[in-house]
Amino acid sequence: MATQRDVQNRISSVKNIQKITRAMEMVAAARLRRAEQRIEQLRPYARAIRHVAARVVEAAENIPNLPLLEEHESVDRVALLIVTGDRGLAGAFNSQIIRRANARQKELKAEGKQVVWFASGRRGVASLTFRGFDLEGQYTGFTDRPSFADARAIAGDLATAYIDGKIDRVEAVHNHYISPLKQEVRSETLLPLQEVAALLTDIEEGEDIAGGEPDESESSGRALWIYEPDPEEILPRLIPDYIEISIFRRLLESTASEHGARMTAMRSASDNAGDLIEDLTLEANRQRQAEITQEIMEVVAGAEGVS
Repeated sequence: MATQRDVQNRISSVKNIQKITRAMEMVAAARLRRAEQRIEQLRPYARAIRHVAARVVEAAENIPNLPLLEEHESVDRVALLIVTGDRGLAGAFNSQIIRRANARQKELKAEGKQVVWFASGRRGVASLTFRGFDLEGQYTGFTDRPSFADARAIAGDLATAYIDGKIDRVEAVHNHYISPLKQEVRSETLLPLQEVAALLTDIEEGEDIAGGEPDESESSGRALWIYEPDPEEILPRLIPDYIEISIFRRLLESTASEHGARMTAMRSASDNAGDLIEDLTLEANRQRQAEITQEIMEVVAGAEGVS
């Protein structure tokens, strides 16, 4: 049986851990607020560029020969981009992404397709490497605060691999941020962008953070849109930007989801530490009471022996 000193040492250790988890919860909450602000600023822009891209494709009389807008004749090699974090201690944030990616990999393998892995975040890279998968691209060191340059690097590698014929389709597995308590794992197709509808498939319900009434031009005909230069010249520059913005939005969504998951996990850890401290304190009091009772009994026995 543990002595009173042992129990007191355990209480002290748990209290120190509780201080750490509370500090980590506050840090995650502060970072989450900044990540939410970045998402709120990006979502209207991402929505706008999707609509502009769709309008330009619709207005182009002769769509130029753009590989990113064309489907390959057969889909034999599928690229899976998983978006995880660089650090752990975030509950199931990283594990559920890896679990979904592994399930998708098995589905593709059953269909006779080969999977090419791209991973963002040290946790995803380490997990895939541990499982023996070869990574075509790995991107780490920025998941706490991703920049547009990071998204551009990922988009460039994916677009190049698609254009060169190394991959026939690109799918992204990431956490979509809904609230600090809720993140949704999504698997979405990034490439190819062969139809106007594909440019608008990832507009989520309620994503319009800016609010307000829709612009009249959204419901009007294309006559209100004047293009300079021609739509055929705009497309080759617009489509790569669209892909970069799409990946950047997913990185920001993942960052906010990670901070929200970490804040929730650390809050749960602090609450559990508090419960454990109460149990250990009760055990320490029982140990102390037992020791006092034992000492009283020894004194009484000694007094009876003298008399």
